[in-house]
Amino acid sequence: MLEKLFTPQSVAVIGASRVPGKVGHTTVCNLLEAGFSGAIVPIHPEGGKLLGLQAYPHLADCPHDIDLAMITVPAEKVLAAVQDAIAKKVGAVVVVASGFKESGAKGAQLEKELVALCAQGGVRLLGPNCLGLINTQLQLNASFSKRMPQAGKLAVFSQSGALCTAMMDAADSRRLGVSIAVSIGNKADITEVDILSYLAHDSASKVITGYLEDIADGDQFVKAAEEASKQKPVVILKAGITAAGARAASHHTGVETGQDTAYGAAFKRAGICRADSFEALFDYATALSLQPPPKGDRVFILSNSGGTGTLAADAVEKAEMFVARLPEDLHQELSRILPASAYINNPTDVSAAASPQQYVDALRVATRHAEIDAVLVVLAPQYINEPAETVRAIAANLDGQTPVLASFLGSREGMPARAELAEAGLPFYPTPERAVDALKAMHEYGVWRRRPARHVVRFPVNRRRVERIITHRQRSGYDRLDEVRSKNILKSYGFRTMPGRLTGSPEEAIEIAQFIGFPVAMKIVSPHIVHKTDLGGVRLNIGSIEEVADAFDLMMLRLRKLAPDALIEGVYVEKMAEKGLEVIIGMTRDPQFGPMLMFGLGGIFVEVMKDVTFHLAPITEGEAVQMLKSTRSYELLEGKRGTKQVDIAAIAVALQRISQLTTDFPQIVELDINPLIVGAQGLDPVVVDAGMTFARSAQNIGSGN
Repeated sequence: MLEKLFTPQSVAVIGASRVPGKVGHTTVCNLLEAGFSGAIVPIHPEGGKLLGLQAYPHLADCPHDIDLAMITVPAEKVLAAVQDAIAKKVGAVVVVASGFKESGAKGAQLEKELVALCAQGGVRLLGPNCLGLINTQLQLNASFSKRMPQAGKLAVFSQSGALCTAMMDAADSRRLGVSIAVSIGNKADITEVDILSYLAHDSASKVITGYLEDIADGDQFVKAAEEASKQKPVVILKAGITAAGARAASHHTGVETGQDTAYGAAFKRAGICRADSFEALFDYATALSLQPPPKGDRVFILSNSGGTGTLAADAVEKAEMFVARLPEDLHQELSRILPASAYINNPTDVSAAASPQQYVDALRVATRHAEIDAVLVVLAPQYINEPAETVRAIAANLDGQTPVLASFLGSREGMPARAELAEAGLPFYPTPERAVDALKAMHEYGVWRRRPARHVVRFPVNRRRVERIITHRQRSGYDRLDEVRSKNILKSYGFRTMPGRLTGSPEEAIEIAQFIGFPVAMKIVSPHIVHKTDLGGVRLNIGSIEEVADAFDLMMLRLRKLAPDALIEGVYVEKMAEKGLEVIIGMTRDPQFGPMLMFGLGGIFVEVMKDVTFHLAPITEGEAVQMLKSTRSYELLEGKRGTKQVDIAAIAVALQRISQLTTDFPQIVELDINPLIVGAQGLDPVVVDAGMTFARSAQNIGSGN
């Protein structure tokens, strides 16, 4: 669909200028200097010759068909220029001018009119407020960037024009080369979704890198990114993650950035390698461009000193990968080929006496061994006899099967040039930590590529009952659902709750307690009170009828004093749950990506340690289990560190049921189960407390994904 944009046979520049330094002049120059072989048509009011090309006063005067129109006129003249392009049946237009939604209400209205005009005319729009695009395979520089990058396999897209240029410079400095570079600007029509969909199937692009400040359509983005990640690595730097960054992004392109946690969950789902800095963006892209992803997380470290090896080992462990245990046969073979002064372990210190060939022999042995998934070579060049020869020998003997990354510490005097090593396929970094971070990104991408096909389980549930509860609550005017009704919804989706009833009198409370059996819990029920405990609205482990009566009266007394305007629907008397491990399950509906599930252990693990994990719904069984494993406290679930093992599979099922509930009912915007008590294997977890919040609109009841 974007062929006329990325692979045009002819380009017109509307707003071409004879004045050097003007965007319209620079754009024509760039097309010429890059060597574009197609027709280049300047549009200038005076016609005549412009930079040796035939210019025309109006696009309609041009006798050629035009695939792509570069519109370089000011914002107030853009609509007229686009109308001319539509009349000429141009396939795509690029609007470089600023002064649209990023500039305020007037600009936003102008951009809205521009989008409507393009849609009506059947022409795709890149921009506005963008740099343009470059396709090195066609020698096409349809931008006002004077720099034409060297051809290569790295695709670049950016919401920022300046950063697009910086990304091309970074790719050149690392000798990666660029296939396609595109600045998407305000994304009025063509967005990152379109770009990813195109680049996924672009044979010239081996790795996709991107800079984003926001995402236009979360659901479509995840689908497009997932499809692209199936074909090739996608590395993205997402900015605007802080309050200050979000404000800056809004001023830059006129967008509101979303919750960063949701972006992290979306990127994880789609298999995107997320970079947290510009440096990391190209660290990851370099490794993924030059080496294959590892088959596992076991790393062999080859160093020329104990200190460098120790630094590397620390970095590997911190990255939650493993310093591989050396099998006996590998240990023996390394001992045979390395100098007697070498220390054979992992890390292996080859010693200063090792020759380049001995490095190569050690590398070959390690990469052939089944227990080794990746190799990290760490050198301090000033401390070895032949640093340049050693590095060249290593680079010349990469097998292309097991990834090899290198870190060169200290002086690089006499070391091979970056271009030479990039050509040989050896990614190298100034510190072991950066090399390991890149290796971790490669590993995570490899894990994602090897994941089984996604299959979301659908449980038998009572949707009609849930529809009735939600409809009734929304019509009542309250958007918060109390514990009793929340539990009724959860029971409809297969959750276990303890016996209990709502009452409005102490006498009936006593009867309920006697019927369900002591001990009981008593909780106030009110649409106006979220944190019941803070107001004295919860009593636990009540063991007699006298305590029931006293608790009821005391609750009512406190609430009349502390929350006199609150509507009190009654007191919920409930059988106390069995002891077990307390976990928390929640959901927040992100405006861009939809329901985002949360899991964590209760108590200090959430409140102090912030040990929680997130995932976009719907989730598979494997993704539910992975949510549990990604918490630092997972060992407690397994029964380690003096705790009893709990039913991990039951927690995974609970997450899947919440996933189904929140995708079935998009009107649920928040949900929390706090706590869910989990017991031993075979015991169904128990919902102790729960609450939900709904969207105020009652439309689309029961609709879901």
